[in-house]
Amino acid sequence: MKVLLILAALMLTPLSGPLAQPVSGYTFLDESTRAMQDDEFENPGMVAVDRGSELFHEHREAEEYRCSSCHGEDGADLDTKQIARYPVFNPNIGGLLTLQERINYCWEISMDRFPLTAGHPDLIALETFVRNRAKGEKVNVQTDGDMAPLIARGEALYSTRFGQLDMACRHCHVQHQGQMLRGQRLSQGQANGFPEYRLGRGRITSLHQRLSECFVSFREEPFEAGSDEYKLLELYIMSRVNGLEIETCLLYTYPRPRDQRTNIVFTNIH
Repeated sequence: MKVLLILAALMLTPLSGPLAQPVSGYTFLDESTRAMQDDEFENPGMVAVDRGSELFHEHREAEEYRCSSCHGEDGADLDTKQIARYPVFNPNIGGLLTLQERINYCWEISMDRFPLTAGHPDLIALETFVRNRAKGEKVNVQTDGDMAPLIARGEALYSTRFGQLDMACRHCHVQHQGQMLRGQRLSQGQANGFPEYRLGRGRITSLHQRLSECFVSFREEPFEAGSDEYKLLELYIMSRVNGLEIETCLLYTYPRPRDQRTNIVFTNIH
């Protein structure tokens, strides 16, 4: 009931102006979690990077190629600047294309394997490995041309109220960023560290999986994995990240113990 009152209070103020300078979720981590993320031996998300590396170098019997055949050992020949541009617009492969979809396309077409389903653990591991190879590269998603109307659609979804709580993504990550909710400091919801490792759940999490978790928090039925809605949201969210460095795997800290939590009751949300 207390949480519902806090969330209900979010409904009464006008939305703030345009998003301030983008700030990575790393900034919102406590010192101990930052130290864990910075140490590759301590960062549990590196397990997913290692799994992605195994798949990247895997050579199956009767197959001519493996990922590293084109992209080099340990991904040395991957184009990190191009990785930083995803999602991209590719009219030859259906228009809006996420990095997961591009990896899956190569998996099926170049390596002649059965495609993986959207959100498959191996596909997430491969995405984690590939993004980790581009760590430090600045996100540079196209925002003009064919992308402009798609970004507008993604922004509309980002601002749409969902679920029994009647909330939108921007309520937490634009209007009330930096405030506390249920023991967690609300970040800007940037995606430069995805896939990220969620300490509370003990697993690597793709951006689409995180969006599904948010929809459940709204008490709304999530969209299907790999849906157009999630792709449009990913595009808009990544366009907000432009200029920040890729940080995969970012850690997401768990809520503090209940007796250490401090909630700010949000006044007004529109």
